[in-house]
Amino acid sequence: MSSVTALNGATSNGIISVSDAGLMGMITLRGDLASPEMAKAVKAVTGAAMPAARQITSAKKGSAAWMSSDELLLMVDYADADATVAKLSKSLSSVHHLAVNVSDARAVFNLSGDVIRDVLAKGSPADMSVDGLPIGEVRRTRIGQLAVAFWFNDSENAQLVCFRSVGGHIMNWLENASETGTEVNFH
Repeated sequence: MSSVTALNGATSNGIISVSDAGLMGMITLRGDLASPEMAKAVKAVTGAAMPAARQITSAKKGSAAWMSSDELLLMVDYADADATVAKLSKSLSSVHHLAVNVSDARAVFNLSGDVIRDVLAKGSPADMSVDGLPIGEVRRTRIGQLAVAFWFNDSENAQLVCFRSVGGHIMNWLENASETGTEVNFH
């Protein structure tokens, strides 16, 4: 496992603040999300309930984000990711599933400010209105043709996940899109 993130603690302050979220344990969990075994396993490792479609649920031990009809992204402490995969594999041994530690293959950004939606709308085809992307709903989409997922924790704080290999590019894109003087005043 890595000891540094792809962005090595990078930050940027413009019309929004963008920062490297640091090392985060991330696990792709695939299987029948409607099965009681899956819900029990997710609750055991994160403390969070099984999220509904396009939602994210959080608890003290971690979060569970709905990624597709058979896929979740579980977020836990970075140091616990391998042990969490082992625990999932053991508890789900009787059902078809896949649990993979993808922590070192992802970059995570914290976004803060009151115009995050405007900044993201500059490069994403997603509906960034409050109705189109309510707080707590996960959106898998693209920014500048690169795959990303993001969600709002509250009206002025969001998280964005992308592949680690394009983390530097996404950071540059976010810096450019949030430069002072580039306000669109859409919201």
